Amino acid sequence: MKRISLPLRLALAPALLTGSLLVTACGDDDSSPPADGDSKVTTELVVTFADKVVVPTYARLATRLTELDAACAALAAAPSADKLTAAKAAWRAARIPWEQSEGFLFGPVDSFGYDPALDSWPVSHTELDAVLANNDALTQQYVSNLKNEQKGFHTLEYLIFGDGGTKTVAQLTPRQLEYVTALSAELKAVGQLLHGAWAQAHDGNPPFRDTLATAGQSGNSAYPSVEAAAQEMVGGITTILDEVANGKIAEPYDTKDPDVVESQFAYNSLEDFTNNIRSVENAYLGHLQGEAKTGTSLQDVVGVDTALDAKIRQQIAGSISALAAVREPFRESINDNTERPKIVAAQEAIRTLHDTFQGEVLPLLSK
Repeated sequence: MKRISLPLRLALAPALLTGSLLVTACGDDDSSPPADGDSKVTTELVVTFADKVVVPTYARLATRLTELDAACAALAAAPSADKLTAAKAAWRAARIPWEQSEGFLFGPVDSFGYDPALDSWPVSHTELDAVLANNDALTQQYVSNLKNEQKGFHTLEYLIFGDGGTKTVAQLTPRQLEYVTALSAELKAVGQLLHGAWAQAHDGNPPFRDTLATAGQSGNSAYPSVEAAAQEMVGGITTILDEVANGKIAEPYDTKDPDVVESQFAYNSLEDFTNNIRSVENAYLGHLQGEAKTGTSLQDVVGVDTALDAKIRQQIAGSISALAAVREPFRESINDNTERPKIVAAQEAIRTLHDTFQGEVLPLLSK
């Protein structure tokens, strides 16, 4: 996935790889220095974000990818229409937490290349056909070493959905089923690595949760201040909003090219975009949908029920409503004149939300 890299990500990557981050263990949050004055940009802000949004989202992703792998293994073992339907449903279910994680594509998902390994598109039919035509054993390890465009969510999508979700179990060849099981096993493995990188110590490095939670403490070269960590949070939000409006929607819409639409085979594009906005909402509110708010969030920094808070919440809801007005399949709507005003309206709603975070929230995070 093509994304804008934040300078901080680039600065962080070598430190992660060499284990040079000197951070304290989980549970030491109370030792952080007090925030200046009555600022809401406190350690609690980043701890809440890590513990109530990021880690639970990746835990859900790891679970859903495990379920997807099980569904694909069952399909390969005894192919049937019901098992193909179950595999398709498991793929859609796994997309939800992944797309809801795209508002915070920094840290291990960026530094270790998990994002492109999971979610590169568009896929190359020619290159996929070459893999299917060779005689190599399609194991998880083999798939892991393939180019990003030959593995991940969208290669699996292409194999099990076909064009527009029309793939039937009779059309799945033994070689395709071999590819399907290797792909899903690799997705499961990457999902577990990604969750583990945030939640568990590895190779002498602390979990990335601790790196974020100890922002501003002595020795934390990734986040020398809580403000730096909070700015990374808003940077993740503005990056995904920019990408949805000016990449995921604009690129296929402007070129009228359905082949560059994300999730085009499953007709899941608008659901993906909507979950990207949910990702922003979760990061802003400091909790996942349906869960109770605890701790400080960006909403508290803005001020609960202030005019700016009301505007942000209205713009989030407006962006989701605007996307819901566009007809799926998005790959066909981009060439439908009746859908064009709706697509433009969705883009504008998301761009407006982006500008609010960029222009009115980000300045609140500086000392």
